[in-house]
Amino acid sequence: MKYKKILLKLSGESLSGKDKTGISREILDLYAEEIASLAKEGCMISIVIGGGNIFRGISGVSEGFDRVKGDQMGMLATVINSIALSGAIQKRGVRSKVFTAVRMEPVGEFYSRDRVNEEMANGVVCLIAGGTGNPFFTTDTAAALRAVETGADILLKGTRVDGIYDSDPEKDSNAVRFDTISFDEAIERRLKIMDLTAFTMCRENDMKVIVFDMNRKGSLRDIVMGEKRGTLVGNF
Repeated sequence: MKYKKILLKLSGESLSGKDKTGISREILDLYAEEIASLAKEGCMISIVIGGGNIFRGISGVSEGFDRVKGDQMGMLATVINSIALSGAIQKRGVRSKVFTAVRMEPVGEFYSRDRVNEEMANGVVCLIAGGTGNPFFTTDTAAALRAVETGADILLKGTRVDGIYDSDPEKDSNAVRFDTISFDEAIERRLKIMDLTAFTMCRENDMKVIVFDMNRKGSLRDIVMGEKRGTLVGNF
C-alpha cells in the first residue's frame, strides 16, 4: 500500500449520478464499496463531500439568497451527503463517523483534528462535513485544509473524468490529459482543478493531489496501492 492515510474529496454532483440532483443509490453503493474495501485492508480514510447535488451556496446568491445564508445552507447539504455515505459504509461492515465543522450533535461529532486522527487509527472512516464552518470557503478548500491538518499522505480528488486535461474533455475531443503537472503550471494555465485558495494551500504545504475518475470501479484502490491513475499534481 503506497498511501496509508488519505483524504478523499468527492463532489456532491457526483453522488447524484444521471439524475443531476439528489443522491443516487447506485453511485452511493459504488463509492461505499470502494471505500469500505480499502478500510478493511488498513488504509486510514477521511472524506470531504461537497453539497452541490442538494444546494450550492454561491449559485443561491443569483436566486436571491444572502451569500452567508446560502453558504450555510450549502454546509448543511454536505452533512446530508456525509450521513448518507457513512450509513452505506457501515452497511459493509466498516465503522464510520460523521464530524461537523459546526456543532450539531447528535447528527455528528464536532470536528477535532486529534479526534479524527484517533478514530482513523482505530479503523474508522471519518467523514468531515460542514466545510470549514465558515462562509466564502469551498469544500475544495475544506478538503485541502483537512488533508494538511490530519497529515494525509495524499489528497485524492474523485471526479467524473480520468484526470486533468488542457481543455474540457467533455466538450473538446482533442483535449490532452496530463500524467503529472506542477501547481505552478496548473495555475499559469488557469486549469480549473480546485479553487485558488485550496490549490495555494496544497502548494504551500507540499500536499500532492491526484485527480481521478471515482466512477471507474477499482480506480481508488489502484491509486492507493501505487498504480498510476489520473493526474498527479505537486511541486515538481
